[in-house]
Amino acid sequence: MLRITGTFLDEITHDIPSQNWGIEEWRREFDLYSRIGIDTVILIRAGYKNRCVFPSRTVPNLLPAYDDLAETFLSLADERGIALFFGLYDSGVHWLRSSWWKEVDLNRAFIEEVVERYGHHPSFRGWYLCHEVGRNDLHVVELIRNLGKACKAAKDLPTLISPYPHGPRQGGDGLTLDETFDHWERIFTDVRDTLDFCAFQDGQVHYEDVPKLMQGMAQLGKRHGVKMWANVESFARDMPIRFPPADWRNLRWKMEAASPHVEKIITFEFAHFLSPHSCYPAAHNLFRRYAEHFGLSE
Repeated sequence: MLRITGTFLDEITHDIPSQNWGIEEWRREFDLYSRIGIDTVILIRAGYKNRCVFPSRTVPNLLPAYDDLAETFLSLADERGIALFFGLYDSGVHWLRSSWWKEVDLNRAFIEEVVERYGHHPSFRGWYLCHEVGRNDLHVVELIRNLGKACKAAKDLPTLISPYPHGPRQGGDGLTLDETFDHWERIFTDVRDTLDFCAFQDGQVHYEDVPKLMQGMAQLGKRHGVKMWANVESFARDMPIRFPPADWRNLRWKMEAASPHVEKIITFEFAHFLSPHSCYPAAHNLFRRYAEHFGLSE
């Protein structure tokens, strides 16, 4: 079974609470990553609606950033030889209303600003297209393709997406797994020239369907030249609160299901749900079970 070697960093805190960490807490966390073999971090989004992880001049109507978290993350990654994939800006408006071109135009200026500010960091080794999608809606191909082109034009690095299967836990008009594969066959056909990595989320399908999901997506990736990772979520979606750390048995099952089919396992999100430094006590226990299984020191 593959270990977790990558994690998202979520400090816009869209739907999970802030841990209010400063530089010392993040330095301790990155030291842990180095010790347990996490070689990749993904800034899940550099901006969302009126928040940004740095004081951007290209995104309008932002609340004060106060600190430059992008610089903090990149500097910590530089020191430890960790690769960082830089997440884009999500307006929370334009692309959800199918005005994908407005989202792309806003991000094109944002991407150029990011390269100007942070392009010198050796740890800056990829882009994360943060607009999470689940199926081949009218705007999805245009959004992914044009964001990927803008990233590569500004700084030619690999691009990563982490979509979800529009399954029974997603709500609304869900798709079967076979329908999901059909949708992503068409998406990959049209975006493979600007997409390098895909890490499918695993939390929107029932646990027993995770092996079929990972196997099917791996086959699609191989057919279209997209390298497949797995986003094995370390939080629980099936509890009456949002969102507690996962049960170790469920996390292990999903990792076992993904391992034969992907090159790498990443998670959303280590710092909150799996770290011994988390604000959730249950995350400390989950890390102990994880460390025991893989023979890691705490």
